[in-house]
Amino acid sequence: MTFTLETARLRLRPFTEEEARHVVAGSREGRNWSPGYPRDDDRDIAGLVLKGAGGDPLFGPLQIVLLGSGAVIGGLGFFGPPDEAGTVGFGYGVAPEAEGRGYATEAVRALLREGFDDGRVRRALADTAHANVASQRVLEKAGLRRVSSDDSLHYYSTED
Repeated sequence: MTFTLETARLRLRPFTEEEARHVVAGSREGRNWSPGYPRDDDRDIAGLVLKGAGGDPLFGPLQIVLLGSGAVIGGLGFFGPPDEAGTVGFGYGVAPEAEGRGYATEAVRALLREGFDDGRVRRALADTAHANVASQRVLEKAGLRRVSSDDSLHYYSTED
């Protein structure tokens, strides 16, 4: 059985090697991708998949797919398995035309819920640029709190 997470509007699925090759190449032929997908970050992550990143699908990169159309609109994932304290970092992003519709928040909530339900995750961390107010809202709506900031980034955690 293939690992996927589903929400009311989304399916979160691991990259296949074939899909990762297409993302890295920017080859849209035969792909059901939103117009703004893949972003540069998606290409970077797909490159890591091709170098063997992934392993446990819960802790590897996932694509965000709209259930209604099957179009890939972005990606998210934990940055590997949690450390010995159960802490894991994560990131996410959606194509520009998918922004502002709650997809990123829905995807992040599903990923965090699955990680915590799995039992290995006890704390999740993320960061975002000061100017990226939309990303800050996603993190806050997903239950994270800003715990610190530096000159360029705000840092968020599921715990204080």
